[in-house]
Amino acid sequence: MVSKIGRPLPGSPAGAVAAPDTVKILIAGGFGVGKTTMVGSVSEIVPLRTEEPLTAAGLGVDDLDGIEEKRATTVALDFGRISIGQDLVLYLFGTPGQQRFWFMWNDLAIGALGAVVLVDVRRPRSSFAAIDFFERRGIPFVVGVNGFHGRHPYPADDVRDALTLPANTPVLLCDARERGSCRDVLIALIDRLIAAAVTGGQDHAGDRSGRPHAPGTGAAGVTRGG
Repeated sequence: MVSKIGRPLPGSPAGAVAAPDTVKILIAGGFGVGKTTMVGSVSEIVPLRTEEPLTAAGLGVDDLDGIEEKRATTVALDFGRISIGQDLVLYLFGTPGQQRFWFMWNDLAIGALGAVVLVDVRRPRSSFAAIDFFERRGIPFVVGVNGFHGRHPYPADDVRDALTLPANTPVLLCDARERGSCRDVLIALIDRLIAAAVTGGQDHAGDRSGRPHAPGTGAAGVTRGG
C-alpha cells in the first residue's frame, strides 16, 4: 500500500513503488494575461479547455483594452498536468479571468496548495484581484510576468515594487508560450511551498489590502494611490 503523500505505508510488500506526490496548483491572473496559453504550453497531457468565442453580448462588459485581438475566453477552467521528476505531479487549474466568472475562484481554490499569478505589464491592474485573493487566503503564490511578443520592458524588481509585493514573493519574467519558461515558474512556486512548510507556513505575507485601485500611474504602468 502507498500513502497519500507518495510513501510506502508500514506493512507494504518489499519493493513496493510509491506513487508520486500530487499537488493542486492554480494558474490565475486577469483577463487575457496568458493563463490558457501557459497551461497548454507546459502540460504533458492534452489540456482541458473551456473556451468560448467572444461575442457582441460581451461588449461593454469585457475589458478588451490592450487585447483587442482576443477572440475567445475561458468560461470555467483550464486543466493540465506536469510531472516534476519522478516523485511529484502538478495538477494545473487555470482560472477564468473575467470579473463575471470570479465567483468560481473559491471553488477552484479548494485543495490548492499554491498559485501562479500571471501579469501583463501593459495591463497590470487586471491581476490585482488575483493577488489580493491569494494574499487574503494565505495561499502562497509566485508572480509570472508574461512577456507578450517576447518583450520584457521592465525588470522583475520594478514589477515587484509596482505591485507592492513583499521581498519574499518571487517575481519571474516568463513567456507563457515556452514550456521551459513556464516550468521554471512552477519550480519556483514549489520551492516557495517547501520553504513555507519548513518555516511552519510563515512564508506568506498575508493581506495587503492597501494595494491601490485609484487612478494614477506608477512604475511599470501600475495604478498607485496615495
